[in-house]
Amino acid sequence: MTKEIQEFVRYMKEVKKTSENTAVSYERDLKKMNQFFMEQGIGEASLITATGLNSYILFQEKQGRKPSTISRSIASMKAFFEYLQIEGEIGANIAEGLKAPRVEKKPPSVLSEEEMGRFLGQIGGGSPKELRDKAMLELLYATGIRVSELISLEVSDVNLFMEYITCKDGSKERIIPFGTEAKRALKQYLEEGRPAFLKGKEAPCLFTNCSGQPMSRQGFWKLVKAYGKKAGITGELTPHTLRHSFAMHLVEHGADVRAVQEMMGHSDLAATQTYAEMNHKRIREVYRRAHPRGQ
Repeated sequence: MTKEIQEFVRYMKEVKKTSENTAVSYERDLKKMNQFFMEQGIGEASLITATGLNSYILFQEKQGRKPSTISRSIASMKAFFEYLQIEGEIGANIAEGLKAPRVEKKPPSVLSEEEMGRFLGQIGGGSPKELRDKAMLELLYATGIRVSELISLEVSDVNLFMEYITCKDGSKERIIPFGTEAKRALKQYLEEGRPAFLKGKEAPCLFTNCSGQPMSRQGFWKLVKAYGKKAGITGELTPHTLRHSFAMHLVEHGADVRAVQEMMGHSDLAATQTYAEMNHKRIREVYRRAHPRGQ
């Protein structure tokens, strides 16, 4: 099934024009499905049944995977088997009747402004690695872009003079401003940090590892965890936490929700509206605790 999965992912990118992020998710989910059926001795998509797909869903539940993860897996399978049906590889979309588990929506994890300041304040020193880490984290918090977008940035996507980046998500582009701190960190990294990694070589990517190769998601995730631990942050902390914090802090300071939606690249306003709802609840709680007749 490996070949069919690769052709499906290419189809989603080139024909359906899905974002790189979505295509990566499809591929990851379908590879896990393929591994499950390979272990059952089933190597061809045409031999998989609807009962088999339900067995795979039960397997994921027993593995303790979150309902949101299983729901995404089901969406990937539905799209994949629909593609195979269109291509004439199978007679019917056996995934069509799959039911996604009910997903309990939890508010996104965010850092307070004090925690964010403490977190970013852990990155000191002037080594190439520290300059890179500072630039990456300041830029992520300044723009709210996804990690996949951050590590895909090229030097040509940064306009230091006008203080904005051009973020590419599939066939879409969006312009996102950044502020003084991110500008200062980027400038120092470009002048002193990045050249030390590249050692005279040319490379389009903005952020590289110590060997001059493009930075990986795993590498970035590790540095977020390391600085979070150093800052004494005990709550959930992932690269996405910084993205959520970017949006939440903008809304708390009165930013228009639609402007935040555009900067974050949300296709649905409801996704961005969550931050406004969280802010409203926080204000009500402050009022309830502080007003003499708020109880």
